Amino acid sequence: MRRRHPYIYVMYPKSSPTIARPKRPPPVLICGKCLSKIDGGKKLKQALKSELKQAAASHGGKRPKLVTIGCLGICPKRAVVTASATTLANGEYVLVEDWKEVEEAVRMLKPE
Repeated sequence: MRRRHPYIYVMYPKSSPTIARPKRPPPVLICGKCLSKIDGGKKLKQALKSELKQAAASHGGKRPKLVTIGCLGICPKRAVVTASATTLANGEYVLVEDWKEVEEAVRMLKPE
């Protein structure tokens, strides 16, 4: 006859979910599928990252992380889909066609 384990683990429900507020601004999302399809995708990503860094430095804060994610489902022909917490709250995405548009895109992606 086998002996049963003497301890029974009971998971008590939490009263509410835990909320974390990082010191860094919310991330900027960029579609990895779009980056791989356009010419100069790596150059565009580096330009966006650099512009985010410059914009944060001019305001004296940390730059948001640039996170490459999977497909966002929009799939433009010759552009890369980007989004931030600000644009997603409005139900909008920012389409960037080449590195020359990065400065304007960062202004749209920054929180107000």
